[in-house]
Amino acid sequence: MNEILKAIKERRSCRKYKPDMPPAELIDQICEAGSYAATGMNKQSPIIIAVTKKSLRDRLAVLNAEIMGRSDFDPFYGAPVVLIVLADKNIPTHVYDGSLVMGNLMLAAHTLGLSSCWIHRAREEFETDECKAILKELGIEGEYEGIGHCVVGYAEDAPKVNAFRKANYIYHIDD
Repeated sequence: MNEILKAIKERRSCRKYKPDMPPAELIDQICEAGSYAATGMNKQSPIIIAVTKKSLRDRLAVLNAEIMGRSDFDPFYGAPVVLIVLADKNIPTHVYDGSLVMGNLMLAAHTLGLSSCWIHRAREEFETDECKAILKELGIEGEYEGIGHCVVGYAEDAPKVNAFRKANYIYHIDD
């Protein structure tokens, strides 16, 4: 079977992580894969912020949980790495571009032996003054919309079996 199709079929979202930090080389490879996602007219509207600093990761988790309405919950499921995908609001395809980046990140993590999960509410997070200040501290200028958080780490449990696909997923129009 084609290696890409195999990875697509095998990858599953993980919702329970070990605290062990993956090596920086693997995180860099995952981010590099994200940077090669297709973007509208090759505008490359997204950026990726790789967060491995525990204090910032925990700060973002608290903000995300507050937006979720569950302050007693870790929305990052204990994952030690958070790859934040933002995209330039001025590019019409920014949401689609960032979504493709997220897909590449998750597939790359899987092929490197790591687990991942797309965590939402990045848009709401990065509309807050606190997250805008974080971007400013990092020297990131511009108008960015949060697309998602790709949490990455080593899975606590074995991945689930491949998910069922509905019968009417694909339609063919032939001559």
